[in-house]
Amino acid sequence: MSTPVRAALSLADVRAAAARIQGAVLHTPTMEMPALSRATGATVYLKLDNLQATGAFKERGAANRIALLTERERKAGVVAMSAGNHAQAVARHATLAGIRSVIVMPKFTPATKVVRTENFGAHVVLHGETLAEAAAHAHELALKEGLTFIHPYDDPAVIAGQGTLALELLDDAPEVDMLVLPTGGGGLVSGCAVAAAELRPQVKVFGVEVEGYPAMAQRLAGQPVQVGGPTIAEGIAVRDVGQLPTDLLRQLGVEVLVVPERAVEQAIALLAEGAKVVSEGAGAAGVAALLAFPERFRGHRVGTPVCGGNIDPRILANVLLRNLLRDGRILRLHLDIPDRPGVLADIATRVAAAGGNVIEVSHQRLFAAPSVQTAELELMIEVRDHAQSDAIIAALQAGDYVVRRG
Repeated sequence: MSTPVRAALSLADVRAAAARIQGAVLHTPTMEMPALSRATGATVYLKLDNLQATGAFKERGAANRIALLTERERKAGVVAMSAGNHAQAVARHATLAGIRSVIVMPKFTPATKVVRTENFGAHVVLHGETLAEAAAHAHELALKEGLTFIHPYDDPAVIAGQGTLALELLDDAPEVDMLVLPTGGGGLVSGCAVAAAELRPQVKVFGVEVEGYPAMAQRLAGQPVQVGGPTIAEGIAVRDVGQLPTDLLRQLGVEVLVVPERAVEQAIALLAEGAKVVSEGAGAAGVAALLAFPERFRGHRVGTPVCGGNIDPRILANVLLRNLLRDGRILRLHLDIPDRPGVLADIATRVAAAGGNVIEVSHQRLFAAPSVQTAELELMIEVRDHAQSDAIIAALQAGDYVVRRG
């Protein structure tokens, strides 16, 4: 049973894909990141695939699959279903090859993603309320117009293309003894696992899923797939994982770790602050695993990709602020204060004397205050750490102010 699955994909296929996509896909840098190493206890090497032209690793698989099209298939064109990075990857590489591309996206797809995909040369069709409905329509178009459907992960050529990431990483950082790879449909982790198994069999490979969408972990454990809910890691929020990736991971003994949502947010913030790298939620899942399971990786030399950097700026800002609050570097206080001249000045002076920096003030007289002679004050204060927060609160309490943390 195992031999046919392995025969479906080999290191030779991944090497052939690397030769095929050379020049069309960027060989992204792999860099040791001391800030991440200090935070996790492992020696961390980041593979920066967020630097690809579309901002994500998906170009590897799309470029390889398109390069393998027959002349008849090239003339007819290709179709794909995606609301994210796969759409832009297929659009870009089809356009580079002079091939028509049609991308079916659900109607709820944000306008920015539609525009980006169109800018890479695709004809975008908005259809359906769900990804499943969009996929069904893409298959209908393939049959009707003779287009070749390019699956985002359950395709040997796509998987081989994604596996080129591991070839580059292990070549650039040969000391790595573990690979940690975000896992959605399974194309990236299975392609990299195949490459590592033959190229460097001593390297242990892990997949990573977010807690609301542990579909691959459930499949590998023989459990029914139960997923759902909001997640910042929407790029790996998959219900239907690929059959070929599942078979490969099972045969290769790849363990899939499931990380909490909070760890993904912490990973995004750590990458931005510590490594100066912008990552989307799915792209930070590997670092999230290092934070969530430090005992698994401490003392090891771990390679993990930032496999996508397409994050909404507003979401990134919210994640960074939430992380500052968790780390105690933003202090939120509520005070009931006398409604008389000089009180705000006194409070500001006490905060400043303790080294805090007031970044936001909300002063409410009419609705929230318990008395007409009082007002409610809400402060957001930038601080160094929890100790400075305690010093600011003590300084305010010394002025007989009643202080509540937000």
